[in-house]
Amino acid sequence: MRIVIAGSSGYLGRPLMEALAGHDIVRLVRHRPDEENEIQWDPYKEPLDPQILDGVDAVVNLCGASIGGRRWNDAYKQRLRTTRVVPTTVLAAAVAQAKVPALINASAMGWYGDRADLEVDESFPAAADFLGKLCLAWEQSTAAAEEAGARVVHLRTGHVLGPGSLLVARLAPAWKLLLGGRFGSGRQYLNWISLRDWTAAAKAIIEGDVSGPVNMVGPHAVRNKDFAKALGAALHRPAPWIIPGWAVKIVAGEAAVEMLRGSNIKPGKLAEMGFEYQDQTVLEALRTAIPR
Repeated sequence: MRIVIAGSSGYLGRPLMEALAGHDIVRLVRHRPDEENEIQWDPYKEPLDPQILDGVDAVVNLCGASIGGRRWNDAYKQRLRTTRVVPTTVLAAAVAQAKVPALINASAMGWYGDRADLEVDESFPAAADFLGKLCLAWEQSTAAAEEAGARVVHLRTGHVLGPGSLLVARLAPAWKLLLGGRFGSGRQYLNWISLRDWTAAAKAIIEGDVSGPVNMVGPHAVRNKDFAKALGAALHRPAPWIIPGWAVKIVAGEAAVEMLRGSNIKPGKLAEMGFEYQDQTVLEALRTAIPR
């Protein structure tokens, strides 16, 4: 397959590129190209020339500023939206014009918001909070490609646990200092997937025929209190404390939004695909994320 990838230098893009070795890969980059398979683009200044997509079998879009990267003031919220909606809109228009068969686009578990103990699958509507509205606008930005008949997939990704994981990097120092524990009540769900399982699932989706939203989460969500214990076990530290919400925000920044609430998200589409996880438990996933 000839596959064009935007956002290939990010946390998910790099391992996906490795997993897709053997395919003909073209990278869309913002910097001046310095490799043969790179093409420069700037979605904030001009449309993408559809001729770039001639003969392409799939476009993969992983663009977007980090949700947990900074404090969420109004300016950063706008950046979160712009860096998702604009590149997606530009790529979807080019996919439609070039008649590319498939657009695989990033999305996030923020679609579901806080559903307490309710089990949710891909059929549930978007939440009415900031992240829910952000994900809705993000997914709607693929409309041009879908209307042109392309197979469009939305990768609704949970917390990805692997080497360099932002979540683990934020929390591990506190656990190492014996300050780890559950957040608030500890009953809220946390949806996770190991990096290697996310990569394998994304590869299967690109090469397969599934369409629509796909929950890119592990086989079972865990309660926050169980995640705290698993992280402690992976770091060989106890995690006995109850950490109030204000302290979570100091430790995890705006990632705390996803730590203090949650939904029990089920990987319905992955189950239908018969996807087999390498990491069946959150402890297994955390052990792949933390160097021995």
